[in-house]
Amino acid sequence: MEGKGREGKENGKGKWERKKGKEKGKERKGKREKENLAQLENLCKQLYETTDTGTRLQAEKALVEFTNSPECLSKCQLLLERGSSSYSQLLAATCLTKLVSRTNNPLPLEQRIDIRNYVLNYLATRPKLATFVTQALIQLYARITKLGWFDCQKDEYVFRNVINDVTRFLQDSVEHCIIGVTILSQLTNEINQADTTHPLTKHRKIASSFRDSSLFDIFTLSCSLLKQASGKNLNLNDESQHGLLMQLLKLTHNCLNFDFIGTSTDESSDDLCTVQIPTSWRSAFLDSSTLQLFFDLYHSIPPSFSPLVLSCLVQIASVRRSLFNNAERAKFLSHLVDGVKRILENPQVSLAALHPLPSHFIPKKSFSCPPGHLAKGENCAALHWEFAPNSVHYLLSLWQRLAASVPYVKATEPHMLETYTPEVTKAYITSRLESVHIILRDGLEDPLEDTGLVQQQLDQLSTIGRCEYEKTCALLVQLFDQSAQSYQELLQSASASPMDLAVQEGRLTWLVYIIGAVIGGRVSFASTDEQDAMDGELVCRVLQLMNLTDSRLAQAGNEKLELAMLSFFEQFRKIYIGDQVQKSSKLYRRLSEVLGLNDETMVLSVFIGKIITNLKYWGRCEPITSKTLQLNSAASLTPCTYSSVRKLVKLSAVQFMLNNHTSEHFSFLGINNQSNLTDMRCRTTFYTALGRLLMVDLGEDEDQYEQFMLPLTAAFEAVAQMFSTNSFNEQEAKRTLVGLVRDLRGIAFAFNAKSSFMMLFEWIYPSYMPILQRAIELWYHDPACTTPVLKLMAELVHNRSQRLQFDVSSPNGILLFRETSKMITTYGNRILTLGEVPKDQVYALKLKGMEWLGMDWKSHPA
Repeated sequence: MEGKGREGKENGKGKWERKKGKEKGKERKGKREKENLAQLENLCKQLYETTDTGTRLQAEKALVEFTNSPECLSKCQLLLERGSSSYSQLLAATCLTKLVSRTNNPLPLEQRIDIRNYVLNYLATRPKLATFVTQALIQLYARITKLGWFDCQKDEYVFRNVINDVTRFLQDSVEHCIIGVTILSQLTNEINQADTTHPLTKHRKIASSFRDSSLFDIFTLSCSLLKQASGKNLNLNDESQHGLLMQLLKLTHNCLNFDFIGTSTDESSDDLCTVQIPTSWRSAFLDSSTLQLFFDLYHSIPPSFSPLVLSCLVQIASVRRSLFNNAERAKFLSHLVDGVKRILENPQVSLAALHPLPSHFIPKKSFSCPPGHLAKGENCAALHWEFAPNSVHYLLSLWQRLAASVPYVKATEPHMLETYTPEVTKAYITSRLESVHIILRDGLEDPLEDTGLVQQQLDQLSTIGRCEYEKTCALLVQLFDQSAQSYQELLQSASASPMDLAVQEGRLTWLVYIIGAVIGGRVSFASTDEQDAMDGELVCRVLQLMNLTDSRLAQAGNEKLELAMLSFFEQFRKIYIGDQVQKSSKLYRRLSEVLGLNDETMVLSVFIGKIITNLKYWGRCEPITSKTLQLNSAASLTPCTYSSVRKLVKLSAVQFMLNNHTSEHFSFLGINNQSNLTDMRCRTTFYTALGRLLMVDLGEDEDQYEQFMLPLTAAFEAVAQMFSTNSFNEQEAKRTLVGLVRDLRGIAFAFNAKSSFMMLFEWIYPSYMPILQRAIELWYHDPACTTPVLKLMAELVHNRSQRLQFDVSSPNGILLFRETSKMITTYGNRILTLGEVPKDQVYALKLKGMEWLGMDWKSHPA
């Protein structure tokens, strides 16, 4: 008995000790969890708040390790439950999203269901989380739902009850409603976007199933909620109600913007895309109240919502035509146009306020409705220069498409475009001319400085101006004659003020741009002899102005006017130079009568004369030099036809260029201490054009080739002389060499025939190849020097037009291979000695040169 009592005491003591041990274990575990939690929160704070780069990088590295750890899932739950900062909650949501997204070792179905339910409960019980935390958790829910769309449990698709999941949110407070709507919006967006980590076929299968089973219900729900919201007197000064309406509009737009048939359109482009609404949605679009809802919203809610409302209207207006029969389509378009007209007629809404549109409402609509409906409601004053460029762009897009549709309109009712397009053209032209004085007087930003925007608008105006071209031409002739006469009088007057001269030059600049544009618009319509004669009237005036301005270049010149001239010449070249143009064209007759330019050859002579004049007087103006050389290069290309190029070569001006391509005649070819090495890029374009022109009659005439290469031979000899001395002017040597290799690259690009390329290769090897090798050895650390040299080598090994197909007995392929290999080895060994370089300079100093050599290395046949 005594033993048993002792044994009982010992057992009782053991149980008490085990219990105490468990409690201590729990304490230690709780302490570790608390320490881990504090450590993670500290890392989050360092990642998101610190300004020290080193600390942030260390925190980022530690958190990456945490994400990949086996305990990540449990610790994420701990962070959500006990985390005291929003950043820790964000980390947990982000890590969980990565866990459910991984393709290798995915989470079990039960675990994903638990996470989904946990997230919904977490959001429901904490409606006032930080916005970015709520968004991250909704993203997590959307990702789980998408990836588990086809997962079944007991013959039930467990992730498809999305509307039931959010119903409790929609029936609660405004904050809960916002969360519920945001869940649907994010889910729609998530399913609509392809994931690069998963097969595209799986994405399309999920998207198609979602479209067929849930999307229309979500769209119907969003429209119903919008109707309820519009029927109530919402206090939009209340941030929560404001946010609810914003999320409802985003949800509706996401539904309408869904990729219904897997076309994957590019939203950044201006291309017009039809919205392929399923036939099952037909009832919603036949109901006029759906369309009316968004027009009513536009007029009843603050302007900050306008872009989203109009974006929804854009999508509705872009639905496929086959969704309706003829009567239904007419009714739909009538409601649509009436709504748009109401927006445009609202005196409190200027068209400039519509410019932030993220889509192209007006142009999309214009394809589907009779032009007259829109022409009646348009206000030409909205084309004024002071309006935002985006507004003008969309308006011009509308009128461009209306004008382009005229030849195809078969409706019996008058479309009235013959009345309104001249008014639009006049409004644009006169507003630009009127802006010149105001801009100069008040020192405002000049639209002419943005040549890209000007060209975009002129491309649109070219089609509009060609509709009722007689009126357009008469207006341009009148305005041009007025400005040209005033300009001439000012030049002849000793008391003319610089301001008055600048105003007339600005007006003439706009007119020259516009004349070039409307001449280029000839391709949009079937042209008549009378219209060609009108073009002749305009061309004569521009060429007369050019003669006047060129005569003054020794004293003064206007850069913007010169750029306008070059734009005009480019448009004229495309339309009226080439074998496809009838030489009996009334344009040439008018040129002959007024200027004595009897044929195309004489016109080409004017072109080349202008090019030479610009290169002589504007050699230090990069924009003009660049545009001039582009025109020169275009004139030597095949679009002008081979016969036109042969005519060019026979011109005395072209022969002058081929025989005198030196800095004495073309200042941009000169080397001076003020120029940067990167300023010489235009030389490649210049020599490409010269190379093409030289090849026309070159054949195998080595004497002609040697004569052409004399300036480049002298430059190479000068560099060789510098390298042979112990001390030389390094900057001068760099500039000479860089200019030289850019010239040679242009020639090598143009010499795509085997015979001409062989002359170039035999000229450069073996005499001058060592100079290029020496330059790489000396200046390997300077990309401004090495990149042009390596680009030249890349061009030499490019088997353009099979020019490197050497004869079997020729060693040239091996020699070229050897020299290129030597340069790669030299350059590679040298850049390895650079050691560590800053991250922002790695590409320039180490990678860019090898990239250029690697691009064309594979084209070498040896």
